[in-house]
Amino acid sequence: MIDALFGSKTRVKLLYLFLNNPGQPFYVREITRKIGEQINSVRRELSNMINVGIITSDSADNKLYYQVNQRYEYYVALRSIFGSNNADVLVANKVSDSTTAEDYIAMLKGIAGIRLAILAGILVEGSTTSVDVLLVGDIAAAKVKSFIKDVEKQEGREINYSVLSYDEFYYRLSVRDKFITEIMNSKHNVVIDKDKVLNK
Repeated sequence: MIDALFGSKTRVKLLYLFLNNPGQPFYVREITRKIGEQINSVRRELSNMINVGIITSDSADNKLYYQVNQRYEYYVALRSIFGSNNADVLVANKVSDSTTAEDYIAMLKGIAGIRLAILAGILVEGSTTSVDVLLVGDIAAAKVKSFIKDVEKQEGREINYSVLSYDEFYYRLSVRDKFITEIMNSKHNVVIDKDKVLNK
């Protein structure tokens, strides 16, 4: 039944493989062994899935590797269908739907040393930057990792984040550094700005 809905048995098997192994790259012959399908069929479906954006490819050691694109727009929805931990993903998705900027502000306020916090990327609808969270200040790494882990659990996917010292951020902002400019030119949400540096 699901084969008919998603176009082919090979595509469904690939979706199960990739969505149950986020962050895990596979090469073609490895994929054909794991899902038990013909290599030509696998190659055709991989090409289709790359065009759609659900997977990405990268070469290493003279092999082409494929893995799920966790930043794909419908990643969470597809994982709720094909992921083996369906209940966990559905709960995560439900929490994510109810999570607001205020919830993140409350979480961030518990982290000492933050002077500026910006949400973007997959956390802000319409944002095109690859960075989801930018934190500025003198912040304990363990606290940051704990916060990111909580956000990843709620969002059901990996979060890209960056931590900068205040001096480095201010310098990069003043010289219109590409990294900072990309975030500021995309949709973003400034949730903490203690020094009002972005309002100057």
